[in-house]
Amino acid sequence: MKGLKKLALATAVAAVPFAAQADLKALDDTSMGNVTGQAGVTIELETKVDIGSFTYTDEGNFVVSGIHIGGGAIETDADGNVSGVSGLLDDLKIDIDVEADGDAVIDVNSVSGGPVDFAVGVETASLVAADGSESTLLASNIGITGLLADIKLRVDTATDTMITDLAFNITDMDMDVDFLGIGIRDLTVTGANTFGATYADAGGVGGSPYIAAGFAYAQLTIGKATGVAGSASGEALEIGVPEFIADISIGATEIGGTSIGVISMDNLAITQTNMKIYGH
Repeated sequence: MKGLKKLALATAVAAVPFAAQADLKALDDTSMGNVTGQAGVTIELETKVDIGSFTYTDEGNFVVSGIHIGGGAIETDADGNVSGVSGLLDDLKIDIDVEADGDAVIDVNSVSGGPVDFAVGVETASLVAADGSESTLLASNIGITGLLADIKLRVDTATDTMITDLAFNITDMDMDVDFLGIGIRDLTVTGANTFGATYADAGGVGGSPYIAAGFAYAQLTIGKATGVAGSASGEALEIGVPEFIADISIGATEIGGTSIGVISMDNLAITQTNMKIYGH
């Protein structure tokens, strides 16, 4: 305790010149206690991200080239190929708290109170032989625009699991699935009541407020599984989807450059889904 008092005194003495210049006042023990007790940190963020390529290498390579993340609209070149996004990913507010039980809680929403617009563009995704002699273009000209209503992340100390609640819409998605000769145009993902039929949140996970507001809703759980027979260590990454609720529409599915019609799914509900991921 005496050592702590001496350290505090030394710190106070060192801070005197700065306090004199900035008209600062020293904090007593009570004031320091109040500062320690303040709840959380808030970060306001705006950004734009461009990645030349992302490569996953096993024996061959999976390469995603020309990744663009921001806001606004998808930009294209003179040939109509995805080349970037027009704006920033902005109006983001991130609240970070550590609760009394040790749980970390991160809430991502907006400064303005409205949904945050986002845009993601991907130029190409390919499979490439290890020596580069062969490649297959899997997909190209992937453009996604949408609205983010809320992301809530909780790292739960009782279960060692990260729980994520996500509310969002995709207002437009286009892509070419080149190796199949298929084009996807005007895909949307919206709240489960968009197409007219009312969805009752029977799962009870917590998506009802988001669904009522017109947003697609998903909850994900991410943690470590043990006792997995197929894994060399017996452990695996475990991802659960307790609930994903949305209405999905594809404005046009093109084969050979011609649309074969419109596809829609009303009140799509994916629940009680679980998967384990490990190396082999």
